[in-house]
Amino acid sequence: MKLFNTLTMQKEEFVPLVPGKVGMYSCGPTVYNYIHIGNARPMIMFDALRRYFEYRGYTVTYVQNFTDIDDKIISAANGEGVSCAAHAERFIAEYFTDARGLGVRDATVHPRATENVAEIIDLISALVGKGHAYASGGDVYFRADSFEGYGKLSHQPRDALLAGARVDASEAKESAADFALWKAAKPGEPLWESPWGAGRPGWHIECSAMSCKYLGRTFDIHCGGQDLIFPHHENEIAQSEGASGQPFARYWIHNGYVNIDNRKMSKSLGNFFTVREAASEYGYGCIRMLMLMSHYRSPLNYSVDTLPQARSALERLETARENYAFLAKHGVGGGMSESERARARALGAYRDRFIGALDDDFNTADAMAVLFELVREGNTAAVAGEAVSSEFAGALLALFDELEGVFGVVSRNETAGNREIESLIAARQEARAAKDWARADNIRDKLKKMGVAIEDTPLGVKWKLAP
Repeated sequence: MKLFNTLTMQKEEFVPLVPGKVGMYSCGPTVYNYIHIGNARPMIMFDALRRYFEYRGYTVTYVQNFTDIDDKIISAANGEGVSCAAHAERFIAEYFTDARGLGVRDATVHPRATENVAEIIDLISALVGKGHAYASGGDVYFRADSFEGYGKLSHQPRDALLAGARVDASEAKESAADFALWKAAKPGEPLWESPWGAGRPGWHIECSAMSCKYLGRTFDIHCGGQDLIFPHHENEIAQSEGASGQPFARYWIHNGYVNIDNRKMSKSLGNFFTVREAASEYGYGCIRMLMLMSHYRSPLNYSVDTLPQARSALERLETARENYAFLAKHGVGGGMSESERARARALGAYRDRFIGALDDDFNTADAMAVLFELVREGNTAAVAGEAVSSEFAGALLALFDELEGVFGVVSRNETAGNREIESLIAARQEARAAKDWARADNIRDKLKKMGVAIEDTPLGVKWKLAP
């Protein structure tokens, strides 16, 4: 498997630090508001990357943090007249509502900055002790010019980064490029005691401390949005390697921007959309589908047309799975036909091509195309007017579920309510086969009262909940 490493600006073969295991850290949201469409892209893409590693047999430790103390949280909490902790707790809960709706599985651990202040203070102390950081008026700053590798992730000349930095009039830095590790307490803000006085952590140091705590000083993959390369990830490297003297993350994976109607998403432009808003109109599954239909490093354009297109594509996959599941139960018995045996022998090629696409810098767009080719393969017999055997449908279903499980966009329809619907549909089919039309009609009426719309097709009965 090869991944594009932002640190080296090339595709590299992925070789884990510990054979068979992967340690991944993904920068999570600052929980001051609902997550937006831009937040959804790394959430979905790196959840899928984690699924793929697991599909290939790796044990993955996936860490995604919450920044639960920050200027934006303080401002929002003060505006609502609640504590920062209460405000953050509310939007952590809202995050999980959206994340689970998007099919994003919970991380192995979701550390919060406020729960790791002791580790943050220890890391800052190590940096002060090594001369990489200094205290000034209750604040503590990192000496950007003290770390020789500063700029190696963003691939900017070190001198240019140092010269281009800006300084706030309230800050007492040695250099404009130095950045805050610890911020002195201000009236009305949450605070913690430290060797430099009461205050709170800076943003960058939080991720360094939490990733080190849960994954070690050196780990496999650090991922996040392209907008985090500088200064956030650049500063993480400087802090972490400055303190430990060891390499930090070995592979840096960044997704591209999300644009709205070909313009960068921005509140000031009025083209800012939350996941909750989009899901209320199109559903969460369409958002996940949209993200996975593009290569993660490419810019993604979001417009009024893209989610309906994603919904249409998702419906094709859902319909295919419904057909395979039904025919696996109710198809022709007695084994496969000769043509089905030939097709079944060729199914493995789809798996090989699917893996090949994802092994090439996690190209979900090409892998998704392979999945749709498998769907067309499954439709070939029906188009030809042939009866489909239960055995062949079962083989199609198993391979579809195996590959699509990496994407996680299709519902499996396995709830107790759905099993009742499937049972009634099967009973109706038995009644029709026995030409017991009255019983078949009664079952259809019962399904209609349950809000289930059914359609008799050449592949069998399709059903969905009526709107």
